[in-house]
Order: sequence, then C-alpha cells, then structure tokens
Amino acid sequence: MIGKVLWDEFFNNRDWPVASAVAIAMLVLPPRADGPGAAAAARRERGMNRLSPFLAVMLTLGYAFLYGPIVSLIVYSFNASRLVTVWAGFSTRWYVELAGNEAIRGAALTSLEVAIFAASFALVLGTLAGFALQRYRRFTSRGLFGMLVTAPLVMPEVITGLSLLLLFVTLEQTIGWPDGRGILTITIAHLTLGTAYVAVIVEARLAAFDRSLEEAALDLGARPWKVFLVITLPLIAPALVAGWLLAFTLSLDDLVLASFTSGPSATTLPMVIFSSVRRGVSPQINALATLFLATVTVTVLLAGRLMARRPERPSPDESTRSA
Repeated sequence: MIGKVLWDEFFNNRDWPVASAVAIAMLVLPPRADGPGAAAAARRERGMNRLSPFLAVMLTLGYAFLYGPIVSLIVYSFNASRLVTVWAGFSTRWYVELAGNEAIRGAALTSLEVAIFAASFALVLGTLAGFALQRYRRFTSRGLFGMLVTAPLVMPEVITGLSLLLLFVTLEQTIGWPDGRGILTITIAHLTLGTAYVAVIVEARLAAFDRSLEEAALDLGARPWKVFLVITLPLIAPALVAGWLLAFTLSLDDLVLASFTSGPSATTLPMVIFSSVRRGVSPQINALATLFLATVTVTVLLAGRLMARRPERPSPDESTRSA
C-alpha cells in the first residue's frame, strides 16, 4: 500500500525526494465530481430513483467483498481445527482458551485502563481548548494555539509517536521522569491525540450555541463559573459524550502510538493482536474479533432503540398552533 511505500522510502531507502513527490501527488489529485447544472442534477436524480441490474449486481459484489471476510471470520471462530482455513466441525474451544489466555486478558485490561484515563483527561483538556478557541478570539497567539491543538489531527501518527518517544527519552535522561515507558507514557500519547478531536467537536458545538441563555443567567446575577457549570455544560453534553466516546475508541484501537511509547511493562491489546497475526492468524484472534463485533453490534442496536424511543420536540409553529 502507499503508506508502506512512503515508510520504506523515508526510513529504509532514505530517498526523501521520491517519497515527497508521491505525497505531493496524493495531495494535488482532485476528487472526481459531476459538473454543475441541471443535467448533472438530473443524472443524480435518476441514479437515486432507479437501480439498473448491472448496478444491483455490482452493489451485491461490493457488499460481499466488504463483509464476506467478516462473516468468514465469525464462522471460523467456531472451527474445531487449529488451522483457520480448514473446517473441522463446530466447536467453542477457542472461546474457552481465549478466556484463559493471560496475555490477551492482561493486554485487554491495560487497553481499557489507558483508554478510560486518556479519554477522561482528553475530555477536560479538549473542552477547555475548544471553549478558548470559540469564545476568546482575540487573545495573544490564538493562531499558534489553535494550530498546536489541531496538529495531531493532520500529522501522521508515526511522526507523532516518534516525537513523543524522543521527548520521553530526553525527559528521562534530563530529570529522571518518566521512569521508563509504560502505561503512563501510552496514556499521555493517547491523551495528546484525543484532546485534538474533543477540542474540534466542542468548538463546533459552541459555534451553534445560543448565548442568550448565558446572557440571561448573567443578567440575573449568576457567576460566570456557575453559568458554565449549570447552563453551558448541560447544553453541550451531547458533544462532550461524543468527544469522550471518540477519544476512548481511538485509544482502544491505536497501535502506532502505543508501539512507540510502550515498554516491556505495558502491552496493549492491539499490540498483542498485531504480534500474533504476524506469526499467523490464530483461531483465538478470530474469537476475540467476534466478541468485539458482537459488543459493537449490541451497542449500536441499543443506541438506535433509545434514539427511536426519544420523543420528538414539536416545532415552534406547531407549538404556537396548539397553544
């Protein structure tokens, strides 16, 4: 893949001009789009209202290509054979062995611990950063601050991981902290990445925020901190929940940053899976992936049910007519 080519050209072959040319070519290639006008709109309208047999077949093949491997992974997680491509009958032995696998269980607990702490601290820092960027637009070095907050969003993770590794090594040699690399350093790395996402989400939510509610509370004598805690935070709570969940998911799924900032005392679940897959896919990994898929599916279905049961708020016109 193109990422592997760039990695080889930069770090193995040291041919930076070729890698830079490939990167620039990726940036300047324009996306394909239909031309403006009524003709393009009519073509899109016809494509939405009618599905030809050829497109139906291609759509079916596309879904089979995307979800076929996932289905086969689930099926072979119940395979009795140790060979993942040879069916030898139905069995749940790999789920039993997975429950007794100390390495995977310890790595899963480490990943959960890191993800919870990293997402929680990222929520606090990202909320403060997003609030500062949206509400205080004329403080000194605002542009520099905004660039530093959002830099992890556009910077390759391999560069971020290498930078953090050099930072931790320098700090350890200079002041003796941190004492080696482990859970703390991984949490700081994931915190750095999660803060950027939370800040962007909170800033976007505050941009559409009705400040008249805060102004009314201030006119009634409320302190700024009380207005922030009692009015602002509850109204932007959906953005805070979304930011925390996104930071938690990114931390739980991250491999690159954890590989650079971890040590012998801490190994995350993606690192264990990656090292296991490099030696060959184990049926236990299939069972683990199936459990993850089941958890995500149940969570999404429950969220959909809760959103479907939530009563819709009447529009202002309907409220006026009913009154």
